[in-house]
Amino acid sequence: MSTQPRTVDPRLLRAFLAVAEELHFTRAAARLYVAQQALSRDIRRLERELGAELFVRTTRQVTLAPDGERLLPYARRVLDAQDELLAAFGQGRPLLVDLNSPGLATGRRVLLRARELAPEQELMARYESGLTGAAGELLAGRLDASFGRFAGLAPALRAGLDHQPVRYEPMAVVLPEGHGLASLAAIPLAALTGETVYAGAGNPRTPEWTDLARRLFEGRGIQVAPPAPLAVGEEEFQRIMARTRNPILAVVDFPALPGMVVRPLVDPVPLSPVSLVWRKGLTHPAIEALRRAAAEVASANGWLRRPERGWIPASDADVMAAGTRTS
Repeated sequence: MSTQPRTVDPRLLRAFLAVAEELHFTRAAARLYVAQQALSRDIRRLERELGAELFVRTTRQVTLAPDGERLLPYARRVLDAQDELLAAFGQGRPLLVDLNSPGLATGRRVLLRARELAPEQELMARYESGLTGAAGELLAGRLDASFGRFAGLAPALRAGLDHQPVRYEPMAVVLPEGHGLASLAAIPLAALTGETVYAGAGNPRTPEWTDLARRLFEGRGIQVAPPAPLAVGEEEFQRIMARTRNPILAVVDFPALPGMVVRPLVDPVPLSPVSLVWRKGLTHPAIEALRRAAAEVASANGWLRRPERGWIPASDADVMAAGTRTS
């Protein structure tokens, strides 16, 4: 019988937890920024030290063995305690929070409130453009939280993530100043009939946004603009959009761009459903502050009250309602 170790290296427990949550050595290795061979060595070492088989490995899949199931809650408690200890002495790793794009208000306001609630923690902003792009980073452990349309993610991505509804964000359209509709204070959807509107088609990081646009435009005589060259940065985006002069589907808090105006859409008011999204099983002392901040800011601003004339796909409404019940 193997002698039980007096101590267990937390690094080995983190390796175990990553594999236990991913059930895939390649994804777990990417999440930990280590080579797959090194991760496999750490798991074998932990198994030797504990005298237990933690995983059942086949050529097709990885599953938790009974001893792995037994170890899992202990590993999470130990690592949670270690994270809290390091954070108390200013040595915890930052919580990496994706805000999609600079200037968008929803995620930024939640992040600012979370920093007020947990001043001892470091919460750092990242910009991944869209939730689909961020979801891969979340699952790999290279990002901790993001914001966006949870219902628009592929089921395989949603399966590894949790979400908390934050806002039904009214949508808008961005128009060149000389556009025939730019003089209106608000744009009825019917006024866009015959228009071709840019909604990120072809951008692999934002298909959930393009899908929402297609659902909104269906039956209204509005076309989604074909893919444009993928622009990185505000200056390049503005240059590409100035060439096409297509209206741009956006949200009401979209930052102003030179030579363009932002106008809310009405009759009906289309809504972009925004959730706070994080990886299932995430352990970090700042994640609860971020969730509390999301709830506070949403409540204070009435973000989860849907306007009487609001439009949202039924599937999104169901996902947001289910998320609200479980938050």
